[in-house]
Amino acid sequence: MLVYFLLLSITAFVAYTIGSIGTLRVAGRYVFHRNLSRLGRGNLFISNFRRLFGVGGVIKLALTEIVKDLLPILLGSLLLGLKGQAEAGRAFAGFCVLMGRLWPLFNRFNGCHGCVALVLAGALVEPSVGGAAALVCAATIWFSRYFSLGAVLGAVIMIITSILVVENALSMRLLIACAALVIVRDLPALRRITRGEEERLSFQQDLTYKLDSKF
Repeated sequence: MLVYFLLLSITAFVAYTIGSIGTLRVAGRYVFHRNLSRLGRGNLFISNFRRLFGVGGVIKLALTEIVKDLLPILLGSLLLGLKGQAEAGRAFAGFCVLMGRLWPLFNRFNGCHGCVALVLAGALVEPSVGGAAALVCAATIWFSRYFSLGAVLGAVIMIITSILVVENALSMRLLIACAALVIVRDLPALRRITRGEEERLSFQQDLTYKLDSKF
């Protein structure tokens, strides 16, 4: 029992810590060599980033985020696998990564979306769960131009598919908890959407003021 608790504690600490490290900080320093945080937050950032770096840049940023969130989930699988709970270890690590993404210690608990970690956690427990969540999330973002709406609908689909196809009860509950975290975190954004106050994704935004020597 003590060993199991120790493995859980190590998984939680590493996953939450890595989740708390902002992808923009990692990508800005090691991939793009620029201060990406100057592009803004939320939908504004995504629109600005797409205009400045193009599709290739978006792919690089996505790969950076995937690798960053994937490593602690695989660690959870490895550590809890020592006790025969590899699948639950992936789900638990995904939950902890999401906690770090949504409420990061290094940014005063003011986080952003957790779509990538959510999809990865689902896909590594049951590929159909992660695939369904990714498909709904991507389609919603594409048609609505609201990132938060895509995240919430993807999370709802994850809850439904987890109940239907995940056989391990512990893994299912952890995936549902992951989805619930995303929904709770994005509730303020949903309220802004209903009031017409949320910034939509746009690829036509003027970025000339971002191209000065300070950026």
